[in-house]
Amino acid sequence: MNLYGPKQLIDSMRTVRKNTILIAEDIPDKDYGYRPTPDSRSVAETLVHIASLSQADRFLHGEERLPSLEGFDFGTIIEKSDVEERPPRSKEQILGFLRAEGERWSQWVGSLPEALLAEQVRMPGGASKSRFEMLLGTKEHEMHHRAQLTVVERLLGIVPHLTRNRQPRRAVTTEAATQQAP
Repeated sequence: MNLYGPKQLIDSMRTVRKNTILIAEDIPDKDYGYRPTPDSRSVAETLVHIASLSQADRFLHGEERLPSLEGFDFGTIIEKSDVEERPPRSKEQILGFLRAEGERWSQWVGSLPEALLAEQVRMPGGASKSRFEMLLGTKEHEMHHRAQLTVVERLLGIVPHLTRNRQPRRAVTTEAATQQAP
């Protein structure tokens, strides 16, 4: 029995990215420079970082297909990501980047054979993870940053789309409960 495999991962990646894009659309372009603290990424930098996450996957599991991350220079990937985040981009450019990279990532993962996804990669310290688990981790990394952006929305006075979508259902449930009360 296989409950969660490549197809489910790809579907989930697309859902996560769709929700990230909805947040990006909800935040006004005038607030893309907002930083919750001086040392935090701005909204724009966070969104570009999210869009760029899959580039590390393609490098590690595609181009290089590294069998081990023991001794790997993560600083180079982080530095490359930081450089990618710096150039100014408009809200529309960032939305386009999120859409294009999200679909590119999904299609790429969909092209990977299950044998490659099952390969174990040695982690620093000796443990190992499958490439599949590492790709799942990238999706979780996006969800982490999306949660940060949801808090930013609240700080900016924006009701997040997931809350807005739930409000009509909650009102119907509350109304029904009120009508049934003695």
